[in-house]
Amino acid sequence: MDGPMRRIVDSAKLVLLTLMKYSFIMLDYPALAAVACVVREGSFERAAEKLGITPSAVSQRVRALEERLGSITIVRGQPCLPTELGRRLCAHVDQVQLLEADLRPTLALPASEADAPVTLKVAVNSDSMASWLPEAAAAFARSTGFLLDFIIEDEGVTADRLRSGEVLAAVSADPGTVQGCKTIPLGRLVYQACCSPDFAARYFPEGVTADSLNRAPCLNFERSDGLQARWAKEHHGIALNSPVHWVPSTFGMLDFALAGMAWGMQPAVLAAPRIADGSLVELTPDTPLEVKLYWTVARLHATALTSLTDAVRKVAKARLRQTAP
Repeated sequence: MDGPMRRIVDSAKLVLLTLMKYSFIMLDYPALAAVACVVREGSFERAAEKLGITPSAVSQRVRALEERLGSITIVRGQPCLPTELGRRLCAHVDQVQLLEADLRPTLALPASEADAPVTLKVAVNSDSMASWLPEAAAAFARSTGFLLDFIIEDEGVTADRLRSGEVLAAVSADPGTVQGCKTIPLGRLVYQACCSPDFAARYFPEGVTADSLNRAPCLNFERSDGLQARWAKEHHGIALNSPVHWVPSTFGMLDFALAGMAWGMQPAVLAAPRIADGSLVELTPDTPLEVKLYWTVARLHATALTSLTDAVRKVAKARLRQTAP
């Protein structure tokens, strides 16, 4: 970007930030910061430590804002959770922090404020977290110094976190449009249906059949996990109705399969070395399942989001299976 264009962009950001600051003055900026901190930290006490004030002062700021708005922003509990209004206010605070980060080099901020790290909230599926995404996250963190706050969800519902305003970006299996966001195809995460050799000998001595699949216990990540049922339908033409162990952990599912407890769909990048050394076997050889992944990110003109998007796309191109031209 050349000099004149950079100045135009910087001026536009300054105008936008000024407008947002004025809206915060109307709503009481310190109170909004207190709400966001309580939600992030989970309690008024920890928020007070972060803000350098007393828990009573935090409570007073939040209560005054709620009285002014005529609505509750935080559900008090262990942990404290935001209401719908609280989530929207926190999302607004997050966006302002990103814009401020872009402006810091040109603003005479106090050292402590200028050095405060910015945190980006991202929703991601557990299998991406356990395989390819850490490389992208690490590259982003090294180059920017920003922090990341990951929310783990099934890839089928991560985009819902964007729609609710809880996160600024998500790795998702949903190609649909999210208002105020852009969606970028990343590639396909490959899975293999695997179990231990002992489990295969016990439940599939005559090979994989509809009957044996419905008798053999399988692993599901959570209630929205449909990979095992999808594999059974696509490769064996059956509606899977087997006993289920619920294991909300990618490495937990892998370890339980290795231990011979059940079969499950494993990311190929994790399963391949175990198949090679004989500790896992495919239920039916050469029957992979592919899940298309997308990067959906807020259309906010912030350098941090652009840098994170670039890092995610670069690693995804190298680590995920790309669609043939």
